[in-house]
Amino acid sequence: MIRLIGYFFGIGTTLALVVAAGVALYLGQLTKELPDYEVLAKYEPPVTTRIHASDGALMGEFARERRLYLPIQAVPDRVKAAFLSAEDKNFYSHPGIDIMGFSRAALAYVTGGPTQGGSTITQQVAKNFLLSNEQTMDRKAKEAILSFRIEQAYSKDRILELYLNEIFFGLGAYGIAGAALTYFDKSVNELTVAEAAYLAALPKGPSNYHPFRYADRAVERRNWVIQQMVVNGYISREEGDKARAEPLGVTPRRTGTYVFAGEYFTEEVRRELIARYGQDALYEGGLSVRTTLDPKLQVMARKAMQSGFEKYDRLRGYRGPVKNIDISGDWGTALGAVKALGDVPEWRLAVVLDSSKTGLEIGLQPKREVSGALSKDREQSSVSKDDMSFAMRYVSDGKRLKANSPAEVLKPGDVIYVEKNEGGAGYALRQVPEVSGGLVAMDPHTGRVLAMVGGFSFSQSEFNRATQAMRQPGSAFKPFVYAAALDNGYTPASVIMDGPITIQSGNTSWTPKNYDGKAAGPSTLRAGIERSRNLMTVRLANDMGMKTVAEYAERFGVYDKLAPYLPMALGAGETTVMRMVSAYAVMANGGRQIKPSLIDRIQDRYGKTVFKHDERGCDGCVATEWANQPEPELVDNSEQVLDPMTAYQITSMLEGVVQRGTATTLLSLNRPIAGKTGTTNDEKDAWFVGYTPNLVVGLYLGFDKPQGLGKGTTGGGLAAPVFKDFMTVALEGTPKGDFALPEGMKVISIDRKTGMQAAEGAPGTIMEAFKPGTGPADSYWVIGMGEDGTNGYGEALSPQASKAISEGGGGLY
Repeated sequence: MIRLIGYFFGIGTTLALVVAAGVALYLGQLTKELPDYEVLAKYEPPVTTRIHASDGALMGEFARERRLYLPIQAVPDRVKAAFLSAEDKNFYSHPGIDIMGFSRAALAYVTGGPTQGGSTITQQVAKNFLLSNEQTMDRKAKEAILSFRIEQAYSKDRILELYLNEIFFGLGAYGIAGAALTYFDKSVNELTVAEAAYLAALPKGPSNYHPFRYADRAVERRNWVIQQMVVNGYISREEGDKARAEPLGVTPRRTGTYVFAGEYFTEEVRRELIARYGQDALYEGGLSVRTTLDPKLQVMARKAMQSGFEKYDRLRGYRGPVKNIDISGDWGTALGAVKALGDVPEWRLAVVLDSSKTGLEIGLQPKREVSGALSKDREQSSVSKDDMSFAMRYVSDGKRLKANSPAEVLKPGDVIYVEKNEGGAGYALRQVPEVSGGLVAMDPHTGRVLAMVGGFSFSQSEFNRATQAMRQPGSAFKPFVYAAALDNGYTPASVIMDGPITIQSGNTSWTPKNYDGKAAGPSTLRAGIERSRNLMTVRLANDMGMKTVAEYAERFGVYDKLAPYLPMALGAGETTVMRMVSAYAVMANGGRQIKPSLIDRIQDRYGKTVFKHDERGCDGCVATEWANQPEPELVDNSEQVLDPMTAYQITSMLEGVVQRGTATTLLSLNRPIAGKTGTTNDEKDAWFVGYTPNLVVGLYLGFDKPQGLGKGTTGGGLAAPVFKDFMTVALEGTPKGDFALPEGMKVISIDRKTGMQAAEGAPGTIMEAFKPGTGPADSYWVIGMGEDGTNGYGEALSPQASKAISEGGGGLY
């Protein structure tokens, strides 16, 4: 018996050694195939890039995996407790694996049973970071070995931090911070026990516990986690009962743009970030971007532009419904399938249920619930005939017709846009304007873009007309011609012939005309720009040479390369609103170059500043202590592209455009405003660009496919009122500072028509600023006057001009 026992013991020992050797060989082979766990020390997960307005408001988020990295120290204890109770209650005591759980999984595999879990948080870190998701014993063994090694290399808190920031929660959210925002629109430290428990329930299978598809299952799983928190002593039984009684309360955070009306701005910033750093940096780099956007000004700009679009559009009549749907069944379901403009919340889609001579009976598009499902409520209202009066002129088959009854314009089943009337009595008919345009508002001293409108609706068209649309600026370009002249020996009192001119080039000729078709004879530069005289501008450009005009246009940044042809002096070259506003900002900034920017600062995921727009120097700003030194000053190192005295002169002349010229509609603003209207050939575009000492605003209105806006449509009549609407609210509460006169300039009274010195205060005089060494002419010089005393085309001069020549000495030029 003893020999038998010894025999079996020997066999058993041998088998044990063989098994041990086999296991050792197996584990040794697996060890060779293990990935390097030290990569966890350099863990940089894909993190969401966030874009903020100048006041810190969130504008947008961009990510392939919506994740915000959160250090373990910032995770509240109740949130940690929820995850430990749900996933690994012995996390802080085990060596990396749960021996009992691992044994059960191994036994099930050996006996052919179903593959089981049993993974600790450490094992999940090993799997998620270093291994695949394949359900094999090899992977589980590798997972266990790596878990032991990870536990030896990193603290428990570091392992938990990696886990909480990496895991997927569903709805596109990764990491606990991203999940808290996605599911509850809260930061992690605002989560309740019930909310933390629900998030802790999700990693096991986010789709299985979807808050809307499987709400009952989700509540059951959450309540189980809460019960485990009670059992493990993290919360009291009373707290647990209270948490289980709460509804799921999921309120998904909407994605995209968050600052109202900021869609075009946000998209422009997105494109710039990709151009600077590439797509991976944008969608995975976790950049923090502080933009220049002023949310209040942005809302004002949007309202002014949309109002301008609608006013113009309604005068052209109604073009018909969005579409027609079948209302014989549930009209709400059919209407809910029609996509509305998501960024025009003032409007709602509606369907005509009945139309008569007094108005329309309408059904409003049902709203969507938190889950995204269409509400079952059906809301009805009405549109009176008075509230759709513009539609009594409607377009059919390209013809504009007049209707006597709303029933002639719309019929049951027609889908329309409506807007709630002020006071709440019914709705008014609306239509998406065909005309569009762009606006930019900028700080002239820094180039910071404060507001931008790229069209009527970003939902309708993502094309940004403020930065991407190439349009002819028309007469809005003229200030750069006059600035070039003032910088090259001319003065605001220089006199130019406003008379017919024909430019011959080879076998072709060009005969420009003034907008009104008339000529005023000899006029000062000031009068020429105030009344926007084309003939004077062409004659001035011809006298200077178009190469000089092109050089200044490029120096101002209006064009990269301007062809030196005379029609370009009238704004025939194409440019953008952004470039025009930046160029006008140079004049408002005393002639100093500015770099337009939508971004103030960019920080990487660690908070290090990688870009800053403000390049002004400040040596004294880094002093460690105060030793009676003067207050530090910011030094503007930007290039001086225009003489500051010239900048003041052209600004003063552009003030005249508002006071006496083509933009007198702005006089009621009672502010120092310099600006210029612009109307292109065939009235295809209407422009206005203007500025105060601290704000530059430029805009245009026109069709995307250029066509005439209508006979008589001008920048002064269409664009300037939009500028006025915006500035009325934008300038509220701001100081009324005047444009500063540069030191050394002389202000002299001159005759507005002859440009010669006159007694101060006399009728028909104006105070004009002159550079040192210059002043009004001693004799009457006219650029472009014929030697026979005519205007150069055999036409007699006005009696006043003839008198000035005889009294002043009669110079010819």
